[in-house]
Amino acid sequence: MPENSAPRTYQVRTFGCQMNVHDSERMSGLLEDAGLVPATEELADVIVFNTCAVRENADNKLYGHLGQLRPVKEKNPGMQIAVGGCLAQKDRETILQKAPWVDAVFGTHNVGALPALLERARHNATAELEILESLEVFPSTLPTKRDSVYSGWVSISVGCNNTCTFCIVPSLRGKERDRRPGEILAEIQALVDDGAIEVTLLGQNVNSYGVEFGDRQAFSKLLRACGDIEGLERVRFTSPHPAAFTDDVIAAMAETPNVMPQLHMPLQSGSDKVLKDMRRSYRSTRFLGILDKVRERIPDAAISTDIIVGFPGETEEDFQATLDVVEKSRFATAFTFQYSKRPGTPAAELEGQLPKAVVQERYERLIALQDRIAAEENAKQVGREVEILVAAQSGRKSDQTHRLSGRAKDQRLVHFSVPAGAETPRPGDLVTVTITEAAPFHLIADPRDASEYRRRRSRAGDAWDRAQADSCGVPSAGTAGTVPGKGVLLGMPKLPTPVR
Repeated sequence: MPENSAPRTYQVRTFGCQMNVHDSERMSGLLEDAGLVPATEELADVIVFNTCAVRENADNKLYGHLGQLRPVKEKNPGMQIAVGGCLAQKDRETILQKAPWVDAVFGTHNVGALPALLERARHNATAELEILESLEVFPSTLPTKRDSVYSGWVSISVGCNNTCTFCIVPSLRGKERDRRPGEILAEIQALVDDGAIEVTLLGQNVNSYGVEFGDRQAFSKLLRACGDIEGLERVRFTSPHPAAFTDDVIAAMAETPNVMPQLHMPLQSGSDKVLKDMRRSYRSTRFLGILDKVRERIPDAAISTDIIVGFPGETEEDFQATLDVVEKSRFATAFTFQYSKRPGTPAAELEGQLPKAVVQERYERLIALQDRIAAEENAKQVGREVEILVAAQSGRKSDQTHRLSGRAKDQRLVHFSVPAGAETPRPGDLVTVTITEAAPFHLIADPRDASEYRRRRSRAGDAWDRAQADSCGVPSAGTAGTVPGKGVLLGMPKLPTPVR
């Protein structure tokens, strides 16, 4: 780079699951390690798409974004575009055929190659494609630019050994690979040392952790070990599989104080026939039994789920079975999806593909039921005192309401106001308030005065202040603010919300 020239800028645009969000943090870290800086404007010198192959119309969304960038790149020939993630692993050469203005394509197994591919593409003036069939370097060994100073993702495994007929993930991310416990705990400790007070353990089937080295209780042991890390206040994990969810994990959740009273347990369908067709190795009775055990040990646990509507061959009776299980389960939140074909999955070849109108009608009935249940469950929270980890982002109406936002221990979203005379918290601080109002997807806490509001300054809030000073950013008055110049733009909500 010529002396005194400005460093190149980058932007990572993320679509899909928490695994992709975590991978994007690695991509950002790699690019900054290579000398790039986050873009502060919409146009960056390097734009990276971290793609998803699971969400509906994922390919159309990608090519739509790439199409919008074509004229931009024609006017800025030094600009580079890279595509990675699950869709890149699946489509490979197709991406360059459909969008020849892309400079680099890389897959889920070689995230670390991104800077080298971009440099080769720039040097050779030609597109670079590199897709590996298996993981060579565990992503967590790569540099990281974290999206949040007060919480972090920690990947404990990658890949999946299940064969769900609707899912393409195993073919894109490979068989399960487990990290050694010491490596995981060392990464968590490093996050805590850097100011984080919350971590979320990630795995395609997080509770099957340990299968690679033959320890069936490895996940519960890992949860208990997290309880010994001083300064780590909140531990979460996602996503477990009901077939492998064992009593020792429930015990570890109940007996480890910093493991939060929250569980995401994917149902997918309440019909045993559909579960069998999906190759989900559990049945509805087993699923409901897990919830009963969790609530027996952790009465205040908030449980969320994933549900697919309109799987091939699903009858009205099958769908009614799903509604029955949802009614019994009393989910705080449900991520609901209409089934759509995914090329390369066994379900795409099944007979009994349902008409869109049938799927839509069932989906709307499921949404109506779950919205009612969520509203009823949230109404039970009114009058309850909760501790909230203050987030950097506030609600959409925060300009009018002047409320800040955060998550309670059970992961419920809470919008709260700061009473007159009380000190405004920083992102990463914790406040204790009483819930005054409830809606299906959030809670509200409006203290009448400072006596009903407690703020606890935290190491995470101190880390936020340091990050603001480093970036010369100043939070806007009366709000938690956001980090200026962040390099990762998420194509999904940063915090889990119901998929509608």
